[in-house]
Amino acid sequence: MTSQPASAARPLPPPAVTAGGHAPLRAFIASRLVEFCREPEALFWVYGFPLVMILSLGIAFRQQPLASLRVDVVAGPAAAADAATLNAAPGLTATIRPQAEAAERLRTGRADLVVERSAAAVEFRTDPTRPEAVLARDRAHDALERAAGRRDLLTVRDTPVESPGGRYIDFLVPGLMALSLMGGGLWGVGFAVVEMRIRKLLKRFFATPLAHWQFLFGMMAGRMLFVIPEMVLLVVAARLLFGVQVFGSAAAVVALLVLGATAFAGIGLAIAARAKTLEAVSGALNLIMLPMWLGSGVFFSRERYPDWLQPVLAALPLTPLVDALRGVMLEGRTLAGCAGEITAIAAWGIICFAIALRIFRWQ
Repeated sequence: MTSQPASAARPLPPPAVTAGGHAPLRAFIASRLVEFCREPEALFWVYGFPLVMILSLGIAFRQQPLASLRVDVVAGPAAAADAATLNAAPGLTATIRPQAEAAERLRTGRADLVVERSAAAVEFRTDPTRPEAVLARDRAHDALERAAGRRDLLTVRDTPVESPGGRYIDFLVPGLMALSLMGGGLWGVGFAVVEMRIRKLLKRFFATPLAHWQFLFGMMAGRMLFVIPEMVLLVVAARLLFGVQVFGSAAAVVALLVLGATAFAGIGLAIAARAKTLEAVSGALNLIMLPMWLGSGVFFSRERYPDWLQPVLAALPLTPLVDALRGVMLEGRTLAGCAGEITAIAAWGIICFAIALRIFRWQ
């Protein structure tokens, strides 16, 4: 038997793994897309849940006439005449009740106004913190004054105005879009990184040609690939279901969406760069998101908060994104008209991504 050379018997070493190029980054982004599409619950939270939010809130706060204001007239000699006068007035429904019952109904919010006539005067009892109570008081006062013989010196005419973009659903849609971007960036990126660390997947990526900046950028890019279809679905659904219009440029809206998704992905990466447990990252994400849910003007105007709190609310990352989207979609502003908001959003994204690059560890 002839012996083979020693070089032929020895197994060949594996090919050297070298870093460089964009092939590892492209492969990583593709793997993230495949992994996402294999999770039906993720598809629901990205595409289904925002539609449910728009549908439920749009129906709950749909445009409808003001309900009839409830007036309780305290029983007395003139109660029947006063109740008849108030029932004849537009927008008022009057009922005669005993004094104790009327007081209890006013206290519990089942009546908007209590009217009691005495020999000296007509007394109106209201809760001044409730706008409908103040409106009921003014309408009742006007009706009783007219019944007493008052004559108006001016001839007035009421003209209802319903302009596109002024409804609550129009106000709500840009806020929900920004909210979806925040949730996707923080949970879809930050939480996913910590989960991969716990499953020991990051240690495996460490042995690949994927550089840590490519990993972080790939996590951001993988999430942003779902942003445009998600937002288009929201806008189309809002248009078809509730007639919501976009008054600004579609290109400006897309630019803001990409910028917002990038910024919140950067924030999510900065939070997840060192977190080692799901409890830690969940607590941090909820702590960061709660002030923005309540104070960035998603569901109601942040002007309801006191003046001393306004600078704090304006500094939140979600606030400039909400303001810029509303400015473009409802007011028709250009990107140049949103320069201040764009600068703030970009600053949050750049600073947080730089922090993530600085402190990120594979394990």
